[in-house]
Amino acid sequence: MYYDFFGFTEPPFSIAPDPRYLYLSERHKEALAHLMYGVQGQGGFIVITGEVGTGKTTVSRCFIENAPLHVDIALVLNPRLSARELLSAICDELEIVHPAGASIKQLVDLINRDLLKAHAAGRHKVLIIDEAQNLSADVLEQLRLLTNLETAEKKLLQIVLLGQPELQQMLALPKLRQLNQRVTARYHLHAIGGNELPAYLSYRLGVAGMRGEVFSPAAIRKLYRLSNGIPRLINLISDRALLGAYAENEHEVRPAHIRQAAKEVGGSSNSGPKTARVGRRRNLPGVLLLGASLLLAMVSALWLYQQWSGSEAIARTTTGAGSEDLASLQTQAGDAPVEQSGTIQRERESDIESPANTALKSPPFSFAKQALNVSDAFRELFGIWGVEYNPQAFPIACDFARASGFGCLEREGSRRSLTFLDRPAMLMLQDDAGNQGYVVLRELDGDSAQIILPEGPVQVSFSSLEPFWFGGYRLLWQLPDYVLSQAGTGDAAGEEIWIGARMMELADSHGESTAESARIKRLSAKEQVRWYQALRGLTVDGIAGAMTVIQINNDLKANVPRLAGAKSGEKG
Repeated sequence: MYYDFFGFTEPPFSIAPDPRYLYLSERHKEALAHLMYGVQGQGGFIVITGEVGTGKTTVSRCFIENAPLHVDIALVLNPRLSARELLSAICDELEIVHPAGASIKQLVDLINRDLLKAHAAGRHKVLIIDEAQNLSADVLEQLRLLTNLETAEKKLLQIVLLGQPELQQMLALPKLRQLNQRVTARYHLHAIGGNELPAYLSYRLGVAGMRGEVFSPAAIRKLYRLSNGIPRLINLISDRALLGAYAENEHEVRPAHIRQAAKEVGGSSNSGPKTARVGRRRNLPGVLLLGASLLLAMVSALWLYQQWSGSEAIARTTTGAGSEDLASLQTQAGDAPVEQSGTIQRERESDIESPANTALKSPPFSFAKQALNVSDAFRELFGIWGVEYNPQAFPIACDFARASGFGCLEREGSRRSLTFLDRPAMLMLQDDAGNQGYVVLRELDGDSAQIILPEGPVQVSFSSLEPFWFGGYRLLWQLPDYVLSQAGTGDAAGEEIWIGARMMELADSHGESTAESARIKRLSAKEQVRWYQALRGLTVDGIAGAMTVIQINNDLKANVPRLAGAKSGEKG
């Protein structure tokens, strides 16, 4: 949209892990050096950790492109697998032919045979696992056993684990001490420094085909303060800021553009870039109209206060987003595209920011007093679902969740993501000093948010949470029965039955005609899922994953905890 206006040949701030756009800050150089050094060693584990959005995946892509010629790399992107499924995925990546349904022993034998063959040919095999914090302790132990494959001189497999800081906590567990002792190189990737940000921006702009400065010095300082130096947030905010400058026909990005862009990326109800410097072209009728609107809002606020005095009056809005805005926001933030519901109306700014609501909004959030640690946050989240969670007995919360019949969904998105998923969620927060904490969001109604603390529910304004929240959230979702069957390995026949039963209802309620409904019911289970995903604006892959199942349950009013209607006790 704005590429020609600024002279770009391609988007300069895409969040895709394109190695061409990897600006090698001192920290990124050190992380890459650890990878390069590690593969020259004698096998074992290399661990690279970092907060969400710091560039771990991009560093790994750069390493893959620049790895030594004798190195063969297998890359696993989705580690939420059982031990057998992970070994099968490794075989696929290493192009090892294996029978369907092979046992763990058969798969290990095949991998061992391939590694010996590669060693004889002078090749070195490296396995990279992204998002490794999602690995269970049992799967990590199976990976350790893979590094037992060795000759008299060296181990045959190098394993690189890329993950969030929780990975280090997992490796510190007593049951994984043997694996932890086999880590030959480890590095924690921090955010880039403020003094590096101008060079980072210039580098990405240059790769996109532009020479010259676009961001004013004040805008760069504001960008660093709002992003905390996290590359993904820098990219998201910069992309929106460029769009805002383009909308105003200005070739320089200023602090006002950065501030507005950060609000949009952070899930503000603002629907798009606003004209921040219209003072030069301000006209009297417009000013009078604005003044009249404010006066009317103030009178309305006074009337509402009188009507609701003495009661718990909180202005309510119907939150949501138009399909294009919702898909765009969540895709850019790393979230899968989600459903476009015809019953959800676009969130209106006047409902959130009017003086009437300002007078009646909930009290602000206090990070120092109300933020939780991760264990307490998980305990409160499980409590909402009626499950008692003991962090001491189950250090890995998501393993406990699956054993209790739930899935863990960890994403980055916006306020609209939360509203659309309509589930209680843990929000990851960070203050200006870099301190991190969590809050469990139980209810979201307009600007009124109910959070759960150990002493009970507390009402705060959602707008007071937003300065600390950069999009990271976790939530629980009810696993379908077929996922829980056969010791958690899944059941293809059960999945088809589960999907078929629900698609019968959905076809009747969403089919445009009786004939269309009948056609949908005749489709295979996979094609029915594809139909539903297309209807709801989800990724059309025919796989009933977390986002699809959650939306199916929303459509069919499943009896689960919801953000909407929580105060009145509704669960369906």
